[in-house]
Amino acid sequence: MTDRSLITLAAPIAMARRSRLLSLALCVSLLSACAVGPDYQRPQTAEIAQYKEAEGWRQANPSDSLARGAWWELYGDQQLNGLVDQLNNANQTVAQAEARYRQSQALVKSARAAFYPTVDFSAGKTRSSQGAGSSSSSLSSSASGIRDTYSTELGVSWEADIWGKLRRGLEADQATAQASFADLAAMRLSQQSEMVQNYLQLRVIDQQKRLLESTVAAYQRSLQMTQNQYRAGVSGRDAVAQAQTQLKSTQADLVDLIWQRAQFENAIAVLIGLPPAEFNLAETQDIPKLPQIPLSLPSQLLERRPDIASAERSVIAANANIGVAKAAYYPDLSLSLSGGYSSSTSSNLVSLPNRFWSVGPKLTLPLFDGGARSAELDRNEALYDETVATYRQTVLDGFREVENYLIQLKVYEQEASVRQEALDAARDSLRLTENQYKAGLIAYLDVVVVQATALNNEQSVLNVLQSRLLASVQLIAALGGGWDGQLQVSEEQ
Repeated sequence: MTDRSLITLAAPIAMARRSRLLSLALCVSLLSACAVGPDYQRPQTAEIAQYKEAEGWRQANPSDSLARGAWWELYGDQQLNGLVDQLNNANQTVAQAEARYRQSQALVKSARAAFYPTVDFSAGKTRSSQGAGSSSSSLSSSASGIRDTYSTELGVSWEADIWGKLRRGLEADQATAQASFADLAAMRLSQQSEMVQNYLQLRVIDQQKRLLESTVAAYQRSLQMTQNQYRAGVSGRDAVAQAQTQLKSTQADLVDLIWQRAQFENAIAVLIGLPPAEFNLAETQDIPKLPQIPLSLPSQLLERRPDIASAERSVIAANANIGVAKAAYYPDLSLSLSGGYSSSTSSNLVSLPNRFWSVGPKLTLPLFDGGARSAELDRNEALYDETVATYRQTVLDGFREVENYLIQLKVYEQEASVRQEALDAARDSLRLTENQYKAGLIAYLDVVVVQATALNNEQSVLNVLQSRLLASVQLIAALGGGWDGQLQVSEEQ
């Protein structure tokens, strides 16, 4: 290779080096530039010092079991704990939300990739033809007028984020990913809450079933006694008919519980990802105890509830998108560097005479778009206002739900006490009435009335217990469950 060739080869290399140094210096200066658009500030929301119905409740401490995440363990039921574990691993609704979160993670990776240069390599062959003329250039072409061209090219391009468009876009995608993570937590909490409520209702039905079974046995004994008295001429046929009516009605109520229990059992099967035909839940003797629920402070509700966290992250994303829309008014600067070889033959393709290269910046500024950028900015500002209103409404709804469940539990506690007193009185009345009937002092119709009253009070006590258990689950969910509120998307994403 001649010295002239070496000089010719060194020239583009030196220019390329200078271009890289210039690009590096430009990168350093651009990285310190400010991104256009507003920086995020949390929207103001309603503030309260304490819950209106919080009197008598204790505040949550870091050592409380509610803060550890597995809030369902407050009910002290090992079978329930196992079912929730299965739900966490196999629930298909949660799996859908988890897949949506992974999609948002991929968008964050894509947004980060925009900060780096893109490198492309191409190699190809083209065949072209040009009509023959009288110029001497046609003598260098083949007789057929067809020319083959072989080429290889390596290109590098990089967009300078002068106005922060890429940074605002990454900020929006990160906030969207965090909102998606909070949505996943909210969906998991919702499914856990549904599981626990279904399980508790099923266990109350088991208790109701045992109550009706014992009542049916008692009514059968009453019917037998009434039939014996009828045969002895002590009582009339109407007493036997009343005893039979009462027995059959209670047996019908017992049958009705079978399909109710089956519905809850099937719902639990679907929640843990199983077809109902493959799942059975055996009866137990006990109902989970009502737990003591520690309250978080009102200000902590904003951090603990995943739906509130998701709504706020949506505000962050909308705020960042305003910056992206404003950056569209400014010019885009991109740097490109390309080089390669091109020849009419493949044998000497990679050789000095066949080289080509190009390097340089490119500035792009739209001059007229018919108002498209202005309309996009207006749309993003309106979207921001919408997300702020949604966030504030979500906070208000959260406070409302907590207050509702607090008063609900307080009223149910008072009702349970009164219902128990009524049940104790009904049991006393039933015992006295049955003794009077056996002594022949009253008619059997009086016994039927008192028995029905006692049964109704037994069922009322169970119904209130069920309502208290369900309200406790709903309060825990309204307080954010055991979610720790961590929303950071890892750097690998």
